[in-house]
Amino acid sequence: MKKEVKLLLLIFFLALVIRIIFVFITPIKYWDETVYSNLGYQLSQNPFDYSLKNAFWSDFIPSAGNLIYSWPNIGFRAPLLPYFLSIFYFFRIDFLIDFLIPLIGALSVVLIYLIGKKLFDYKTGLYAALLFCFVPLHVFYSAKILTDVFFTFLVLIMVFFFWKGFEENRNKYKVLFGLFFGSCILSRYNGLWFIPIFGLYLFIRNRFNVFKDKYFWISFLMFILVLSPLLIYSFITYGNIFGAFIHGIPASSYWGGLQNWSFFFENWFDMFSMAGLVFVVGLFYIFYKKEYTKKEVYFLLIYFVLFLFLAMIMPHKEDRIILPIVPVICLILGLFLSKIKKYRLIVLLLIVGITLYSLYGSLNQSYAISNNINSRCFNEIVKYLSVQKDDSLLISENSPIFYYYIKKESQYYPYPLDLDGLNFIVNSSKKRVYFVFTRLNSGMSYEEFLGFKNILNENYELVFNCSIDPDVNFIYSKHNFQ
Repeated sequence: MKKEVKLLLLIFFLALVIRIIFVFITPIKYWDETVYSNLGYQLSQNPFDYSLKNAFWSDFIPSAGNLIYSWPNIGFRAPLLPYFLSIFYFFRIDFLIDFLIPLIGALSVVLIYLIGKKLFDYKTGLYAALLFCFVPLHVFYSAKILTDVFFTFLVLIMVFFFWKGFEENRNKYKVLFGLFFGSCILSRYNGLWFIPIFGLYLFIRNRFNVFKDKYFWISFLMFILVLSPLLIYSFITYGNIFGAFIHGIPASSYWGGLQNWSFFFENWFDMFSMAGLVFVVGLFYIFYKKEYTKKEVYFLLIYFVLFLFLAMIMPHKEDRIILPIVPVICLILGLFLSKIKKYRLIVLLLIVGITLYSLYGSLNQSYAISNNINSRCFNEIVKYLSVQKDDSLLISENSPIFYYYIKKESQYYPYPLDLDGLNFIVNSSKKRVYFVFTRLNSGMSYEEFLGFKNILNENYELVFNCSIDPDVNFIYSKHNFQ
């Protein structure tokens, strides 16, 4: 076995171990994790029902005042990951799901190497793969059942096939490029951002000559074919073939408020650690040495600049949105390290050392959050509800989360949150109703909470409260349920 292959395998296993450690350190799922998992579970029972109409849980669905884009339509959630998860639920191997994204994240290391070797040389690929292994942003989200790492993995495959197809003129890879381009969009709708990225690069390289290539059009047809199930779903559900994408627009500004354009720069070090800082040095080096004139380099620069720019103009920003630029950062760093000789080892050790320290800090923070009072009380509540044998309905702020853990019907508190609304739920249900409150992931103001708890105290029976923090983690019900 070649030395470079042995090194790559070592980097892969190191990346996998690091990502699995984060899985065990952060056991409580994020909201979106439970949404995608619940959709996967639901699709395993009926793969043609991509909505919440017959679900026993719900999600916050942005509508922007348009009923077509309201409950139960959930097309704003890209469908590929839920359908992928449904396979695990269908074959009853869903216990492996927690390790799926870490595996995909670790496999991305191999793709980084292949792309680095293809664009530059094997040393650049190895340096890029090693650095990618430790980038905090990618490691952290590799432990989450979210679309971002999955999407980034598909992007890497797409980029690899793009280069082999359109730069090496190998026709079968042009077709595969179309297939994986469509798959990228099915996994996250901001895969559409690659249309201007590839379009600009091809225009610079070939002007309009690419349109004369028969296999370009075959690739385009494959792209449309892959997207066709989503387009058909959109037409049936929303009345137009772009409905799912349109629904995603209000969704992009619905959660978490609005962030400043500088959000990503303000959090640059937290996301990328020392790798992000040395990357900036690498950019200066590229321009100083005029490396940017090479097609491989300006392709990466077009990719980086356009993707980051489009992320910056989004109204709502989260760090994970720019996960697909992590490979570019690592490839530029790999190129930079392969060019410098005198200080290469020092720079590499500096990046890896400080980035590992950042990872250690992130690990400690994740562990602290997973074991704080709110998390422990949440686990107590889940344990209590899990052993209740009655046919019950859970009312809480966290419908998808409780359904994920307990698999019992779960709805939101009524709006407005008053006694009439609570009584209506109890009187219209044949199930025992539990009103669940946990401070974890709560969006209530203090005044709302006090009014809500006062209603429960006066009209319902307290059946459980957390042993550690009972005042803000509790369950009420009614003894004379139907």
